[in-house]
Amino acid sequence: MSTRTERLLGELRRTLRDGGLGGSFWVRDLDTGEEIGIDPDIEFPVASLTKVPLALATLERIRRGELDGAAAIEVAPGRTTTPGPTGLSRFRHTARIAVDDLLYLSTCVSDSTAADALFALTPPDRVAALLHEFGLRGIAVRHTMGELTETPLERFARTEAHLAYALAIDSGTPGRGHRLPQLDVSRANTGTARAFVDLLQALWRPRPGTGPAAIHPEVATRLRGLLADNLLRQRLAPDFASDSSVWSSKTGTLLNLRHEVGVVEHADGRAYAVAALTESQVAAGSRPDAEALMGQVARRLRDHLRSGPD
Repeated sequence: MSTRTERLLGELRRTLRDGGLGGSFWVRDLDTGEEIGIDPDIEFPVASLTKVPLALATLERIRRGELDGAAAIEVAPGRTTTPGPTGLSRFRHTARIAVDDLLYLSTCVSDSTAADALFALTPPDRVAALLHEFGLRGIAVRHTMGELTETPLERFARTEAHLAYALAIDSGTPGRGHRLPQLDVSRANTGTARAFVDLLQALWRPRPGTGPAAIHPEVATRLRGLLADNLLRQRLAPDFASDSSVWSSKTGTLLNLRHEVGVVEHADGRAYAVAALTESQVAAGSRPDAEALMGQVARRLRDHLRSGPD
């Protein structure tokens, strides 16, 4: 590692620490394979990032003819199944939604009720098996999204929400266990920054033929389109989206965890996969400063790669 790179990484670690944020960042040039980052192999609970492998598994099963994308699924009101802030999670009445449209809601709107309707068709263990079939390691899919709504945050009054965040921050173990099962890496859906960059690499540069990571081009194209239509753009998008670039991504948020993984494609043809998995050390739910800091760190890592060899 060059002195210039060491200096940058040291500066970014200090910046994150001063901003009350810890975590993993990994950036890869999808064509050259060059990469840079901070602690890319730390395992994190990944919250709604799980919806990316769920979408991959669903699309692959549609391609194989095991599922019908046009089939309508009856979905109970989200308020009584998987509560959440978006989409069907806010519905008051039963709805019939096509599988293809559930994919849109789950991936682009991060609708957890839609995701659990898809998990009913392709359970977590089947999603995990398909990841393994594609040769993708480092992402564990163990449970549905409904289990993420059973944290202390849902039980505390709004005026006491800081207590739930404090519990999330202070109740972990050195081995990344946790008193809250949703934050315990031995029980939660988990992944690493490197593993999600590997997944993005397989989607943006699918290998021909069969073998590890041989995601079918039709599946890869459809999932790239869903990620491009992601509506939650407050985190890394301000630092990567522009008139001359396209930012395609998925976010994940749970208690003090804030994540985003995505790909920035530039008009000159260069493309970079980016993964930012973070945990806040500040007992607050609203942290726009942390969102901005994530984007700034990820952008500087990408800029370092884009600038060429040291």
